[in-house]
Amino acid sequence: MQARIFQRPKNAMQSGKARTDEWILEFVPAEAKKPDPLMGWAGSGDTREQVRLNFATADAAKAYADKYGIEAIVHRTPPKKLKIQAYADNFR
Repeated sequence: MQARIFQRPKNAMQSGKARTDEWILEFVPAEAKKPDPLMGWAGSGDTREQVRLNFATADAAKAYADKYGIEAIVHRTPPKKLKIQAYADNFR
């Protein structure tokens, strides 16, 4: 059983950073999705794909994975680089 641990990304449609400090443990799909013959929707019989667990820190998520024998890979978020710029710089 494999999983990935990552930090929730910022919503692209909003300027706020709500819930971006949460870490998510998400299971890797065990089987490929296939189209349903009747409706054509993509689906699979893997129910673990529906499970997403939220944690306060990456260490808590990794500890949970270790406790239950889940092989987890932690994807760290790169540090954000701010480009400090004044409005007056547009006219130089």
